Amino acid sequence: MNSKIIVKESKVHGKGVFALEDIKKGTKLLEYIGEKITKEEGLRRANKALENSKIDPTKGAVYLFDLNKKYDLDGDVPNNPAKYINNSCSPNCEFDVKNGRVWIFTKKNIKSGEEITINYCYSYKESLEHPCKCGSKDCIGYIVDPSEKKKLLKKIADLKASQGIF
Repeated sequence: MNSKIIVKESKVHGKGVFALEDIKKGTKLLEYIGEKITKEEGLRRANKALENSKIDPTKGAVYLFDLNKKYDLDGDVPNNPAKYINNSCSPNCEFDVKNGRVWIFTKKNIKSGEEITINYCYSYKESLEHPCKCGSKDCIGYIVDPSEKKKLLKKIADLKASQGIF
């Protein structure tokens, strides 16, 4: 286990990962580990997890990372504290996929006790199935890749207009 972090209850969702000490920007914090699976199997597991989360919303939904065009990494395995890193629209960490491995890096200085967060980067099409409860001032209520935020806002506006909601 990484001595800089601890997994405990989170205000964002279920469990979260928290800093046990101050951590400097640019620190390689931990690796997101899991089972390497095909995209087809990843889709099957993601759909099953989403259905289960609708039955019990306290459970995490999807622990998959895209590795490349053929494979995903399913992080829902024991000894993977990184799977408890919650989403934030103003994250203090980011991930990097290199040679089939997923690393979590700090993108800001993090204070002891602060929750470790990343942006899950769902596409605007996927995001409507993934509500966000991060509480950030930048939050629009859905987990979405920052580069697709404008598309999602337009889609939400179009949906509201088609339903007569303003």
